[in-house]
Amino acid sequence: MAQQAWQYGSSGEDDGHGNGGRNHGTGRDTPGRNTFGRDTGAPLPAEAAREIQPETGREDGVTSGVASGPASDVTSGVGRRSFVVGAGLAGTGGLLGAAGAAPAAAAGRDGRDGRPGHEDRSGRDTFGPDDFRAGRLLLVPDVVLLPEGPVKDRAVLVEGGTFRAVGPVRELTHAHRDARKVRLTGHLLMPGFVDAHHHLTQSFGKAQAFGQPSEIFKTVWEPLEHALDEETVHLSAKLAALEALRGGFTTAADAGTRAPVDVGVIAKATEEAGLRCVLSKVVSNGKGGKEHLERFQNSRLVHPSLAIPVPEDASAEILKKTADQCADAGAVFQIHVNEHLASVERSLKSVGRRPVSYLHHIGALNAHTLGAHATLLTPDEMRMLADTGAAVSYNPVASAWKGNGVAHALMWQAMGIRFGTGTDGTRGGGFRLVDAAESAQRLAYGLHSGDSACGAGRTWLTHATALSADAVGLGKVTGEIAVGKAADFLLVDLRVPELTPSYDLSWELVRLADRDQISAVFVDGKLRLWQGWPTTWDGPALVRKAAEVGPGVVRRARIQRVDPDPDGAARHARRTRG
Repeated sequence: MAQQAWQYGSSGEDDGHGNGGRNHGTGRDTPGRNTFGRDTGAPLPAEAAREIQPETGREDGVTSGVASGPASDVTSGVGRRSFVVGAGLAGTGGLLGAAGAAPAAAAGRDGRDGRPGHEDRSGRDTFGPDDFRAGRLLLVPDVVLLPEGPVKDRAVLVEGGTFRAVGPVRELTHAHRDARKVRLTGHLLMPGFVDAHHHLTQSFGKAQAFGQPSEIFKTVWEPLEHALDEETVHLSAKLAALEALRGGFTTAADAGTRAPVDVGVIAKATEEAGLRCVLSKVVSNGKGGKEHLERFQNSRLVHPSLAIPVPEDASAEILKKTADQCADAGAVFQIHVNEHLASVERSLKSVGRRPVSYLHHIGALNAHTLGAHATLLTPDEMRMLADTGAAVSYNPVASAWKGNGVAHALMWQAMGIRFGTGTDGTRGGGFRLVDAAESAQRLAYGLHSGDSACGAGRTWLTHATALSADAVGLGKVTGEIAVGKAADFLLVDLRVPELTPSYDLSWELVRLADRDQISAVFVDGKLRLWQGWPTTWDGPALVRKAAEVGPGVVRRARIQRVDPDPDGAARHARRTRG
């Protein structure tokens, strides 16, 4: 059977009185709001009692993937390790709408009356920040990215910062009539990305890493962080958090800072921005770990963690003690391992073993250990990770910018090694990260073995969401659209040329999507960003402040950089003879 293109927009939505076939839409820069999406007091709309007809008549026989039944019984249905690698939705026969549905077009985005939820002159419904103010939200997108893949005809109930129900639209509409129903036409509701490795206090200097040798923490990062004070730490962390949210990350794991300030400053910055944060305290001296792990018990967004930058920074006794403390507290122990040749050779000279092998030897490798990078692993070290249940972060952009190898993430998957994907503070774009994750595997390993799939799109979406959450110790908290999980999610506009026509949305999100399609970012059930900017605080003002202050921090740091083009070849390109 030939593949059929998915259609974005509902052609079979019923208004509860048998009147189906209504098309809807949304757009940007709705009149009545400023460019940052803030409310100007427009009245809230009356709720319409519309329903979407359950999916029927699928030509290819593929079901939607979630069993019908009571809304409270509808759960994710698939365990993290039981997803099918490469299971796309090619040939789904109109999965996102029947033939004749409205085409994926941007028409009708002008001439709105500015009232969220009301129809504009084109007859397409709109939605905006005002629609998400209710305590109980019944969200009805065109598609929901569930653990088993993209699914049509699903609604999501959000209350108290949590997903309370996920199930068929008709069923949840009848069961939760008191909830504010928001029709999200043309949009995908998907889990927010989880950054498994970040450095929130390095945002002023990330461009200083361009064209530099692999090991730059002594020449760039340490001087930069030592030049920070409380004010600039707060500014740097909040800037990084804003960039992460704009890129679709709802959670970031900070690997610890060398800045001479209390990490509570970072916690304050991320909470103000609205980013969930796994926040590390560096405890290379063996002090303060217990207090830090108990410190943020009342925070909904800050999850404490302990860190030692590299194994050589602490004694074997402290490394083992820190790993045990984290295991006892259910937190993660973050440490850089096997990042590049310099780090491996330094470990061999100082302790006689490679980093992962050394941690395993002293008993500091366990299911709560999160090793950053793990780029250069021997087969024995991979087996150590698999046997102990330790997790690692796969950071493909960091490998491209300053590494000398690409971690064999596909081998990790085959061996059952837990891993998430991380930015290493390079750039805060979730879609660009999953693209890099797949592309790096293809270039480093797939081309040589004739592997044309390299895990397929679904693998990288899962490792950037649910499995990243698992790697950073938040597998029970976030990473999936599932009952009981935190309502950390994105609304992604599907009505764009890049995704038209659509045949396999999982692949397309990995290779074609980008941050400009993210209409809204929610963390803990609250709208944090609308059209790329915060809804409750002044993001542009923060950017202006960072542009003013950041260069001064870099100057004070006296960063040592290698000229990447000492002969001026790039600055004076040769002219060809005419």
